[in-house]
Amino acid sequence: MKRLKRLLSGAILGLSLLTPLHSNALGYGQGTQCDADHCPIGAREFQELYGDYGVYTLSPDKNRILLTFDQGYENGYTASILDTLKEKNATAIFFLTGDYAKREPELVRRMVAEGHVLGNHGMTHAALPTLTPSQLEDELMSLHDYVLEHYDYEMQYFRPPCGEYDETTLSLIQGLGYQTVFWSYAYVDWNPDAQPEPDSALTGLTQAAHGGGIYLLHSVSKTNAAVLGDLIDNLRDQGYQV
Repeated sequence: MKRLKRLLSGAILGLSLLTPLHSNALGYGQGTQCDADHCPIGAREFQELYGDYGVYTLSPDKNRILLTFDQGYENGYTASILDTLKEKNATAIFFLTGDYAKREPELVRRMVAEGHVLGNHGMTHAALPTLTPSQLEDELMSLHDYVLEHYDYEMQYFRPPCGEYDETTLSLIQGLGYQTVFWSYAYVDWNPDAQPEPDSALTGLTQAAHGGGIYLLHSVSKTNAAVLGDLIDNLRDQGYQV
């Protein structure tokens, strides 16, 4: 019955349930230009443009920086990341793919038990604008239902894979009861075979600090696991909650 109601809501919007959404597909990026408070101008403008769709590129709490991790697959570092977060009394959002939710139950249960937020990154990590409305719904809600059934956790935040979106997808995501979380800072940390040097990564992450910042990190990164504790300390030294 819930699935039928969601499909009907798409039809009410005047959308064909069989027509892909890709005609206006875009890729999000915060850009490099910042204001006097180190906040990326592109992130601020994007939220102003799409905020009515429940989109966040920045947290409304300007005293806080959110650490978020995209969880596509396990590379052996998530347990260390969780250890550091626990040691530092910090929490994060972990955006799970379906494959991760199914393959790593012990780590996912630990995330929940230690007070972290689980986010939805799509059952198959699909580019949403290439999907029909009914496929998009299944991409989000099949993972939503799996996590609810297996971890007794109801997710409410979604991160579009690869930052790909269009206005219609943002509206449909909101209609499914989700808020869309992009980011205001990201760097090239996702390739295990080309990891940034820890010292330069820590410097960049620290200097990028800005009120309401949402950091996109990948847990497959050896560098992120190595510098996370120092990063949290550095951000707190600047007066931010993490």
